[in-house]
Amino acid sequence: MSYCVNCGVELGAGLQECPLCNTPVLNPKEVNNPAEPAPFPRQKGQVEVVKRKDLAILTTTIILATAVTCGLLNLLVFSGAPWSLLVIGICMIMWVLLFPVIIYTRMSVYVSLLCDGISVGIYLYLITYMTKGDSWFWGLALPIVVMFTAGVELFTLCVRKLPSGFLPVALYSFVAVGGLCAGLEILIDYYLYQAVQLTWSAVVLTVCIIIVVMLVTLLSRTRLRNAVRRRLHF
Repeated sequence: MSYCVNCGVELGAGLQECPLCNTPVLNPKEVNNPAEPAPFPRQKGQVEVVKRKDLAILTTTIILATAVTCGLLNLLVFSGAPWSLLVIGICMIMWVLLFPVIIYTRMSVYVSLLCDGISVGIYLYLITYMTKGDSWFWGLALPIVVMFTAGVELFTLCVRKLPSGFLPVALYSFVAVGGLCAGLEILIDYYLYQAVQLTWSAVVLTVCIIIVVMLVTLLSRTRLRNAVRRRLHF
């Protein structure tokens, strides 16, 4: 029993063409000339590629609609607390994160990271409208955001401008982790106690220093570096 390769109708024995669509009936084993046109359609359906501009418009519209509708809902219905500021802040952060990806792909990575830090700072400031005061923002939250933004900027600069590879990037990472942990505890202690006393960050910093010294030694010795790369396959 055989079927038409074009319309799928069942074919009787001895037929030379399909009685429904007139497609020639050929035995695949008997087709020897590849130059002859195939007895079935080769055209494939194609879906139009979505342009980045259209995707940017769709994303911006969804984010803006979410922020506006939540703001109106908070203003007109649930007006007990400014909870919509949290949603608006999240929408702002999402849009800032997506901006260099789907809207303006030529934006510098350093400018993008700076905008991310600013958006997080604005979001934290919006939270102050739901708390009793804003001293925690100016004394703790904003300095932490500034420190982390500067740390990420510096790490990105090292990765892009200094020698790259597994070992160098690991070196930059442990330096950044140790510095950020120490800076975080210093800011928290100074805000809470007006004094600085390293405890948990001292442990992290010690481990990072040991690893950094080991990595610097490996990078400075070609034979050690090559031996580690061969054994770890990178």
